[in-house]
Amino acid sequence: MTPSDAPPTAPLLRRRRPRSGVTLDPVHVDTIAYLASAIADGVDDADHDDLAGTAWAEWLDPLHDDGRVVLEAVGDHELRRTPVEDAALADRPFETSHGVDSGTLNPTSFKNGLVVDVAQAAMGAEPTDLDLHRARSIVVTVHANDATVVFPEVPGGWMPYDDGNSERRVLKVPRSRRFADEMVHELALSLAESHHARKHLERGEVSDLLVLDGPLYPKRLLNWATRDSELREVAHGETVREAVRTYVRLVESCIERGVPVLGFVKNPTSGYVTRTLDRKGVEAPWPDDAALFTRLLERRPDGDRADDAITFTSWLRSRGGSDAALASDGDALGVERTARPDRYEVTYMHVYEPREDVLFKVEAPAAFTADSESRERLTRQVLSEVAAEAGPPTPVAKADELARIGVGETEALRRKFEERFGAEHLRTYDDVRWGDGET
Repeated sequence: MTPSDAPPTAPLLRRRRPRSGVTLDPVHVDTIAYLASAIADGVDDADHDDLAGTAWAEWLDPLHDDGRVVLEAVGDHELRRTPVEDAALADRPFETSHGVDSGTLNPTSFKNGLVVDVAQAAMGAEPTDLDLHRARSIVVTVHANDATVVFPEVPGGWMPYDDGNSERRVLKVPRSRRFADEMVHELALSLAESHHARKHLERGEVSDLLVLDGPLYPKRLLNWATRDSELREVAHGETVREAVRTYVRLVESCIERGVPVLGFVKNPTSGYVTRTLDRKGVEAPWPDDAALFTRLLERRPDGDRADDAITFTSWLRSRGGSDAALASDGDALGVERTARPDRYEVTYMHVYEPREDVLFKVEAPAAFTADSESRERLTRQVLSEVAAEAGPPTPVAKADELARIGVGETEALRRKFEERFGAEHLRTYDDVRWGDGET
């Protein structure tokens, strides 16, 4: 075959097709709407309000699971409401408050076999404290399947930088081919946040109220103890135990100093209550607990949606699901507790914000909610903040903004890792499809 007879070859470079913003023609949209109508015809949720009310009144105080009380009221068992404007203008019991959050790069794989994530924790203050806002706690977590990879060990793990304002750390996570991404992500987040909160608390920079952006304890790590056998083994290892220990010591420091600590959960995902109801023969129609509590709180007694009032539950003590480890009869994954075990137990309330139609979960150790006066002060503070902001409390929003790692920063960090590792990060087709750094 001569060159002239050879079949044409494909070009070495192809022009990437432009992305189109139109993916569904009107005929397809109409068809999907028709299918939605067909589904709706088979769903009757008229009795869901009654079922939610019955669940609250008859099954959640207390709720038993396998012979244990896993949920019960702290004080009165009530659903409450307060006008948005009154709550926003109410005097707040705490003159200052501090919020802590950590943001991440997100797990990134490299062609040399490493999987890396980066978390930076920051603290926001109300009123604003610029010196405090400057400080960071940064954790780089690394997973390597090659057992010969060695990282320099630093006594205590943490090293100061930025003239002592911030600290940094590298942590090698346990080996796991299946859960590498999850491990580097969750351990980076948890260690950065808990260390940053505890450091500034014990320096005396938090005097009134501390609010974590997220749950009171690292629930995802605690859940590993009940999941796949590989994760169960990791959950009882020293790496996870260190993260849990830091949160436990943080709570102990708060108790010693008389500084209440809250966990403000913006996107509650637990399904423990609804699963427990299912096991007891109650056909709960809600996909998770957030859907149940939203149903309870979003409606007035006349059935209309409440749009001018913050609605909320009284406080509940939780000893089930991921909260079981820190219950008085739990093992805290082997972490020693110096206070009475019942003081660490998770208590929570749900708050419904009608203007954005969202549900929040607010957690606190039982040490700060057992007393009715302390419980009321925390409730008033949270309600006033949520009413004024139509969202999370101001120090939490500040911490979230400070800790966030943006798309541009993500790409810059990945390039830095590529330079230092001498290896490119492992791209997927989604990087091509959506553009690197977009999630």
